[in-house]
This record gives sequence, structure tokens and C-alpha cells, in this order.
Amino acid sequence: MQTEQLKQLVIDSLEEMKGNDIVVLDVKGSTSVTDFMIIASGTSTRHVASLAENVVVKVKENGCRPLGVEGKSGSEWVLVDLGDVVVHVMQPATRQHYDLERLWGDLPDETASEAETAS
Repeated sequence: MQTEQLKQLVIDSLEEMKGNDIVVLDVKGSTSVTDFMIIASGTSTRHVASLAENVVVKVKENGCRPLGVEGKSGSEWVLVDLGDVVVHVMQPATRQHYDLERLWGDLPDETASEAETAS
């Protein structure tokens, strides 16, 4: 699966489960670890876990295997590593504390709606 298709699949999976404040960060030029970071918020630990699980299920249905999933036990912050796309699903307080958008803020970013129109 192409990176752009994987990115859109992740966005669709998060939106399907009512993920909040979905942001896509293009980090290709700043790290060799991944091309995109997708950040979304869930309303509770259960919602965060469900959002991450839906991403895993959808990518597996489309023939991709996650490289790893971290944080499912506490579900304050679940990271799904898909190689070219890394997904961070967090509760709002955790997201605000770590502020990944600001950390990577000098990079171009796009909201989910902008990402959809670009595809």
C-alpha cells in the first residue's frame, strides 16, 4: 500500500470511530523514522483504545501489518507504528501535556479535512 493510501486509511479509520482533532504532520524532511505522524484525541481511555484498535483492524484488512502498538494497557496514549505512518491516539490532557504539534510545529502540517482534499 502506498504511503498516501495508508495515511488516508488511518484518517478514515479514526473518523469512523469519532476521533477528535485529527492532525497530520508531514515529517519526511526532519526524520528518517517515518513520513507522517497522525495525532488524534479520544474522549476516554476506552475511546482511545477503540480508536487505535480500529486503525489496526482496518490496516490489517487492507494487507498491512503494524510494526508495533504501544500503550494499550493504560490507554492514555496509544502509538500505532505503521512504518511510513505513525499514529498517536491520546486523551486530551495527555495530548496537551506532550504537545507533539508544537514539538514538530516548524514542519508543515495539515488537518484531516485538508488531507482528504489533497488525496
